[in-house]
Amino acid sequence: MELKFSSGNVQTKEDSHQSKKHHRSRHEHHEDGEESSSTNSLSLKNLSKLILPPLGASTDSQNQIESRGRVLSPMDSRYRCWETFMVVLVFYSAWVFPFEVAFLDSSPNRGLYIADNVVDSFFAVDIILTFFVAYIDPRTQLLVRDSRRIATRYLSTWFLMDVASTLPFEALGYLFSGKPKVVLSCSLLGILRFWRLRRVKQLFTRLEKDIRFNYFWVRCTRLLLVTVFLAHCASCLCYLLADRYPHQGKTWLGAVNPNFRETSLWIRYISALYWSVTTMTTVGYGDLHAVNTVEMIFIIFYMLFNLGLTAYLIGNMTNLVVEGTRRTMEFRNSIEAANNFVCRNRLPPRLKEQILAYMCLRFRAESLNQHQLIEQLPKSICKSICQHLFLPTVETVYLFKGVSRETLLLLVAKMKAEYLPPREDVIMQNEAPEDVYIIVSGEVEIFNCETEREQVAGALQSGDIFGEVGALCCRPQDYTYRTKSLSQLLRLKRNDLIEAMHSQHNDNITVIKNFLQHHKELKDLCIEDFFTDAGHEHDDLHLLTVASTGNAAILEKLLKAKLDPDVGNLEGKTSLHIAASLGHEDCVWLLLKNGCNMHLRDRNGNNALWHAISSKQHSIFRVLYSCAASSDPCTAGDLLCTAAKRNDLEVMKELLNHGLNIDSMNHQGFTALQIAMAENHEDMVNLLVMNGANVANSNLPDFPPEALNEMLSRRETGHRIAVSDGATLQDMPMRMHEVERELTQEKSDMAICARVSIYRGHPVARRENRCAEAGRLIRLPGSIEDLKSIAGKKFGFDATNTIIVDEEGAEIDCIEVIRDNDKLFVVEDSNY
Repeated sequence: MELKFSSGNVQTKEDSHQSKKHHRSRHEHHEDGEESSSTNSLSLKNLSKLILPPLGASTDSQNQIESRGRVLSPMDSRYRCWETFMVVLVFYSAWVFPFEVAFLDSSPNRGLYIADNVVDSFFAVDIILTFFVAYIDPRTQLLVRDSRRIATRYLSTWFLMDVASTLPFEALGYLFSGKPKVVLSCSLLGILRFWRLRRVKQLFTRLEKDIRFNYFWVRCTRLLLVTVFLAHCASCLCYLLADRYPHQGKTWLGAVNPNFRETSLWIRYISALYWSVTTMTTVGYGDLHAVNTVEMIFIIFYMLFNLGLTAYLIGNMTNLVVEGTRRTMEFRNSIEAANNFVCRNRLPPRLKEQILAYMCLRFRAESLNQHQLIEQLPKSICKSICQHLFLPTVETVYLFKGVSRETLLLLVAKMKAEYLPPREDVIMQNEAPEDVYIIVSGEVEIFNCETEREQVAGALQSGDIFGEVGALCCRPQDYTYRTKSLSQLLRLKRNDLIEAMHSQHNDNITVIKNFLQHHKELKDLCIEDFFTDAGHEHDDLHLLTVASTGNAAILEKLLKAKLDPDVGNLEGKTSLHIAASLGHEDCVWLLLKNGCNMHLRDRNGNNALWHAISSKQHSIFRVLYSCAASSDPCTAGDLLCTAAKRNDLEVMKELLNHGLNIDSMNHQGFTALQIAMAENHEDMVNLLVMNGANVANSNLPDFPPEALNEMLSRRETGHRIAVSDGATLQDMPMRMHEVERELTQEKSDMAICARVSIYRGHPVARRENRCAEAGRLIRLPGSIEDLKSIAGKKFGFDATNTIIVDEEGAEIDCIEVIRDNDKLFVVEDSNY
């Protein structure tokens, strides 16, 4: 695994360079105004606040800047302002405290006393606030928002020192003693306030990495403040020794001015500061020197301290600048070079923003040393890391649904993780297909740059994939893909994707199927290019795959490429079988139009009609049945006999609901009732008899008249047929003369109460034209003339010169042949 950082704007191929240049020049002039008002993208200022999410995490990194509930984010702008304000108070307290102790001991200033307590109150508020501020774990570099962990960490680290540096020792001394001298003596404990200086160090560390400030001047300011502050503290301490020494004339300041206490405060402070600076720089002029033993001892230690401080500064600062800040210096140099490059070549502000954002993000990511660590590990461990980090995300991508785990592991091992800043072009419109990207975290916008002003065509979230259309179809990219926020992407080379697909043929078919199902609206795919890398020996199988997805546009192009529509898979299923069972009506029409054989059967003996009716695809069944019945009159009989033989009651009910003649014969001359009796399927026999199967013509041997009479009587009253327990169809005797009498009586009764559906127009013409005119449900009259008269009234035309036909187009001239629930069609004689 490799971590890389791509700006998305640099191309190495000349052919794609011109197209990118064209798009950029066309829309860059108006994007600058949009970016200034965009609330969704992160500025360079906010990039310094980002914490990169762990690899494979789908957490939106932009949320790390925002506070949640009672827990504040250390990257929150409001908290950053508070920190800056507290640094100003640190400057005040660190500078004023030694000055008060040394120069104002004899005459304390009431205003400074009040100001000190106000500053201490702000630091007390900051202590409370720290219990609600998240922190960055130094081991994982991730933000910790748990309140209990925040409190535990603070109590075990800096809490005691922060409290000790905030206690108002002067006020406490005055409260317990009531003497100002004691109060000022207690102020020596205020040395603990120097603990606050760590905030200044943190501020300058952050400013050194902020590209909005010049690195050279930030470093110079830091060193200058350290030097001046040390000189200030030394001057105050030196004056304190002179002021507290009992013999006024035997001090370094008293030897020059015996009445120095009567001199103004400003002159005394400048004299002490002058001595401190000349002594620190080891260029003392001798006019101010130690007089008494205490001063000599202090100066000895002071000079030794300066010697050690100088050596430490020269040695360690050199190492820190050269080693510790080497990457920062290189980063700042690269930023300066980028600024010069932009100015020299007069690039638009948008490109400048992209370049600087990319360089800032790369600098922050490289500081984590993830790439260097992974490179040191063996290949097996790298694969395990990739599997742990990226496999959960890859499994959610639509393109890899149903793909085997072996292929997924192969894909994950070849993916590269990339961090991209906001507003970065990952893929440019019309560029050559090279890479496929999966979004782990962040958001990517889709732009159409073909118009004068680019338009947003959509947005992608975590778990989405883009670039796969160009990769799989070998075509230029349709859109420009641009990051909307800080995004973590997985990049996969097109060749690696194709190689992984070809590793297992079933996975190849699955990926293509997922692709076509997801992109049903792609009408301009080049089929020749789409299957270029797949090999022509599997073109027929691709036809089956496309039929299973329901993508009629792709299927039509494959059929135009002269692929065999009747090819079957290992189970013998053809494209028509698959499309019929899945309900893809458009694909069924295309296959029929291209001359597929609808009578072919798979290894289980099922044709397309059976697949359609068993899957309850009623509209497709009607289409197939109308075509099959016109070429094979035994179609209905075959379907009914098959359902009877398999004892499939559900399919039989569906067939009868579609109005198939229950007494239709198959190619062998058998009816469904005969097949059911031969197979001894009692429930099927009951169902067929209940729905009006012709028992008289079934030639059933040994059939008991009592049972048959009971069935017929129940059918007349609408009861469910139930065969008595213990009785089998083979054990029943036969009396055909009684059966004929019962059937005759049954038909006579049906003529009185039967109901039929009438439709206007020939059944074949209605099916071909897909006529949607509704029929009429009427009670069957006593004669054909009455039926025609009723039809004329229902449909509003003269039905004198009309004929009545059934679903197969056969003319009906006798009312006795019509049964309950038949479908009748009224056809004008001139159109017949």
